[in-house]
Amino acid sequence: MKATFAALLAVLLCVERASSLTCFHCDSKESNWNCLNMKTCSETDNYCITKYIGGGVGENHKQSISKGCSPNCPQAGVDLGIMAFSVKCCNTHLCNVSGAMGVKSSFTVLAVGTLASLLYIFGAKL
Repeated sequence: MKATFAALLAVLLCVERASSLTCFHCDSKESNWNCLNMKTCSETDNYCITKYIGGGVGENHKQSISKGCSPNCPQAGVDLGIMAFSVKCCNTHLCNVSGAMGVKSSFTVLAVGTLASLLYIFGAKL
């Protein structure tokens, strides 16, 4: 099964785009391993997109990954330390294989944000 999937992936990545784009597709999955279904996009879709939302700390960290086709490229990203959001796009067959695509929560950003909030709160009361 893995060999067949690898061969199919290699063929699709090497073929010029003569027909509709093929992208991975899923809705609100917690793991990228649950997000590897393929979908043939419509003729108007020019991009494969991956939407990532993650938040929480340690054991309480949750994430949601959605993938699909899009006629435009709404690429964006925000990382607030305890919460991150990104939309990444690409325009070749099955190019949206990665799940998080570069935006992940950072402990350092979380610590700095928490410290700044505490300093602001205690500084206002002094």
